[in-house]
Amino acid sequence: MPYLSEVERGRKEASSEVLAAAAHALGLGLGDLLSLAQGELVRLAGRRVPGGSRGRTGAPHDGLCLAA
Repeated sequence: MPYLSEVERGRKEASSEVLAAAAHALGLGLGDLLSLAQGELVRLAGRRVPGGSRGRTGAPHDGLCLAA
């Protein structure tokens, strides 16, 4: 629990293993958890950036790119 609190506050970064364990504890798959997080980030970014955001190519995007 203390470790998750540190992750929530942005003081620590969660490994893929920690994210998978948290997803499992919530009854979700890791992909489901990441998809929910992406949706929330897109929703929050939409509040701050009128008209959406654009990538390097100038094309609109509404997602988060994660690399494993």
